[in-house]
Amino acid sequence: MPAVPQSLDDLVDLLELERIYADLFLGRQPETSLQRVFGGQVAGQALAAATRTVPPERAVHSLHAYFLLPGDPTVPIVYDVGHLRDGRSFTTRRVAARQHGRVIFNVTASFHVAEEGYDHQDAMPEAPPPDQCQDLAELFEKTSGASRGLWQRE
Repeated sequence: MPAVPQSLDDLVDLLELERIYADLFLGRQPETSLQRVFGGQVAGQALAAATRTVPPERAVHSLHAYFLLPGDPTVPIVYDVGHLRDGRSFTTRRVAARQHGRVIFNVTASFHVAEEGYDHQDAMPEAPPPDQCQDLAELFEKTSGASRGLWQRE
């Protein structure tokens, strides 16, 4: 399999981690000729590891990731999940991805229970569909008085 999954089945298979211990997971590597691990793979596997330690009603809503060292595509990656917080509505996990005894990637993920709350967003105004919108060069020409050619690129 190439470094980037070619189908949804390949992706799901790559995100299936082996549980070694309660909060320790092993992610397999696809066969590849690349010299380094694909970043999306390690990020996806780390998030999958964190998700497996959180109640199913909590969805990830925040993720902060740091690529620290290049990953070796010839050996599996060990994902060590740390429990930072288990609150009533929020859960936070930190995952360290390790190879050869060194951390190659860190991610902190926050999960949240769906709940009603304040809505701070204004309602979207009525707008025509894109194919019925005015041409941008035409709009600039009308508002500036300058020739349409000034605003239009070939």
